[in-house]
Amino acid sequence: MKRLLTALLAGAIVFATVYGFAASLTVNTASLGAGTTAVAACQSATLTASYAVAYDSTIPAYKVGVLTVNGLDTTAGKCPSKAFKITLTGPGASNASLGEVTGTTPGSGTSFTADFTSANVSAASVTNIHVVISG
Repeated sequence: MKRLLTALLAGAIVFATVYGFAASLTVNTASLGAGTTAVAACQSATLTASYAVAYDSTIPAYKVGVLTVNGLDTTAGKCPSKAFKITLTGPGASNASLGEVTGTTPGSGTSFTADFTSANVSAASVTNIHVVISG
């Protein structure tokens, strides 16, 4: 009986300690922690993306060239001069990363480009384009 009470007491102490540490974690956009927080978009309008293709005999297939993103809002307080990452994914439902390009959105204008030419991504494999703008 004494062993059971000691085990229960030790379990309660461990649980309280872990619960206390978890409760002290905070969530914000500048640090990593546990929990949830809303992240506001830099614009409400939808972005559209399209890319050019060119035949590459070394693959051999049509590959993705320059990708253009349209609909960017670069007015003050929106999305000018922010870091971006564009990821091409596929094939099918696998959603595996086929290639990524990073850069900075322009300070003015409504579009920007990302060059995937050297990534040698087969255009037939691309099923999704993910665009993330942060900063």
